[in-house]
This record gives sequence, structure tokens and C-alpha cells, in this order.
Amino acid sequence: MTRLSEAFARGPALVCFVTAGDPSPAATPAILDALVAGGADVIELGMPFTDPMADGPAIQEANIRSLGVGTRTADILSIAKDFRARHPAVPLVLMGYGNPMLRRGPEWFARAAADAGVDGVICVDVPPEEDDALGPALRAAGIDPIRLATPTTDAARLPTVLHGASGFLYYVSVAGITGKQQAVQTSIEEAVARLKAATDLPVAVGFGVRTPEQAAAIARVADGVVVGSAIVEIVAAHGADAPAPVAAYIRTLKDAVTSARKVSA
Repeated sequence: MTRLSEAFARGPALVCFVTAGDPSPAATPAILDALVAGGADVIELGMPFTDPMADGPAIQEANIRSLGVGTRTADILSIAKDFRARHPAVPLVLMGYGNPMLRRGPEWFARAAADAGVDGVICVDVPPEEDDALGPALRAAGIDPIRLATPTTDAARLPTVLHGASGFLYYVSVAGITGKQQAVQTSIEEAVARLKAATDLPVAVGFGVRTPEQAAAIARVADGVVVGSAIVEIVAAHGADAPAPVAAYIRTLKDAVTSARKVSA
């Protein structure tokens, strides 16, 4: 089993996102450690980009802050490698956009990510129809290409999304940007049931999840809950002092997800 498969096998996984280099590359490791201390099962480390088209204001601003202090791809890979040394069992996923991943060539990026101990990659703006741009290099390096499904992913396109995907399937629960709205629970339940009928991959649900109550409701029907913008907002408010409030917030989510697991069992 891989680190990702083990994390999802334990029950509904809490997947937590932060932007690398926000508020600085030096401050990011302690924030990642706070996610783990709070109970995160999977970490998504965002690669800052100048045009984060899928992200709402909170993550857009985090990208600007990170790039503003000079965060480079080399810094992100160094953060990842140091994280792996401190947390050998916690899955780490890089999430970002094609340009930083492809500008030196997909093979270079895949090798560098594998050397840093990365388990999976989510590339938001390279569609599954263009898998050849990055997917083969990731798979050759032993890294899971994690795909996105949305409310507009219909039955005709879903097989294309799933072909070559591994790790888990990330269901984007709203047709919009991160952090601004949340889908109604009934639509999430229907979508998760449809996706799980089509794949054996774990299905994690994100976009708009903020409260323990929302996390618990999703954990009762999905294999994972993804939280991002709410964490990034804590980092924005506290800067280098964010680890303590981040860990406290993650604990509330983890408690809710664990309780939901017990109810489901």
C-alpha cells in the first residue's frame, strides 16, 4: 500500500491545504507540522502561481504573498523534502498549475518531486485529455496523478477523467472558485454515489468546506474531506504565528470527521 491508500483505508481522511511560502518559505514547515499535529491525514501543499484561475480570493492572496517574498519551485521542493524527513508516514500532495510543473520538462519535475518524497500531484489546468503532458512522467516516478471531477463532469467525460488517475479522486463540489460557496449536502451525496459507482478510487470532497458540521456531513458519505481556504485565512490573519491557531482549528475538523466515522460504522 502507498501512503495515500493507507490514509484513506483508515476511514474518512481529512485533507488539508496550505500555500507553500505563505507567509514565507521559512514559516511554512511549522504550519505543515501544525496540520499534522491537529490530525490532518493528507497534506496538500500549494505551489504559488501568478494566475491561479481555480482559486478564490483567500488562496489568490496567499499566492501573491508567497511570490512576493520570492518563493521558488526549489523552495517548495525543499519544504517537501524536509517535511518527508519529519513525517515519513504522512501523505504529501503538490497542488498547482501546469507552468511551474512543466517549464523544465515533466520528467525533471517528476524526478524532483519523487526525490522530495511527494506522493501525488494535482495539476489544475492540465485536463485529462492532455495527460501526456505530465501523467506519464509522474507515473514513471511513482507519483499519483490525482484528477478533479466537478458537478459538470458528465457520464460521457467521467471515463476520461478516471483513465490514468490514481491516489484519490478530488470532487470539486461547486462549479466555481475555491472558498466562496458550498454545495448543498444532497447534491454532494448524489455526486459521491455516482462517482463511487464508476471507480474504486477514494473520493474526497472539497471547495467551500469550513465548519466541523460541514466536514462531518461530508465524511458520512465520502472517503475524504478537503479543507483549504479556511486554513489559508488563518495563516493570513496570524502570519508566522499561525501554527497554534491552525492546529486548534484542524483539531475541531478532525474530531468532527472521526465522530462521523463512528456514526457511519
